[in-house]
Amino acid sequence: MSPAEWELLCDGCGKCCLNKLEIDGKIHFTCVRCRFLDAKSCLCRIYENRFEKVPDCRSVDLKAIREKPRWLPKTCAYWLLDNGYDLPEWHPLVSGDKDSVHRAFQSVRGRLIISESEVKHYEDYIVDWKDV
Repeated sequence: MSPAEWELLCDGCGKCCLNKLEIDGKIHFTCVRCRFLDAKSCLCRIYENRFEKVPDCRSVDLKAIREKPRWLPKTCAYWLLDNGYDLPEWHPLVSGDKDSVHRAFQSVRGRLIISESEVKHYEDYIVDWKDV
């Protein structure tokens, strides 16, 4: 798979750009977004330079996927394919429409999300969304 094909697997949901907490060995998603995640497009505003600007931004490459990261959402195409699952019908590569992820309510668009610059206590923002 070429790097361009690999990038196309990302559905643009924005869930991996939500801050997470590890409590008692369990990963908890919050509704706090990285300050560079555009809440409407669900895309990173500094994608090409994200690792320089955000030191703890994680690379979603094959090596990372093979390490079975617990910080990826359950709907992540990289995780699904590596574990033998098909892409869901709302995935842009299946639907042929990049906005299908949003219409299927599988992205962070329209959810109550807060920029990390506005938060003091991340524990107050833990969410229990079924798709993360």
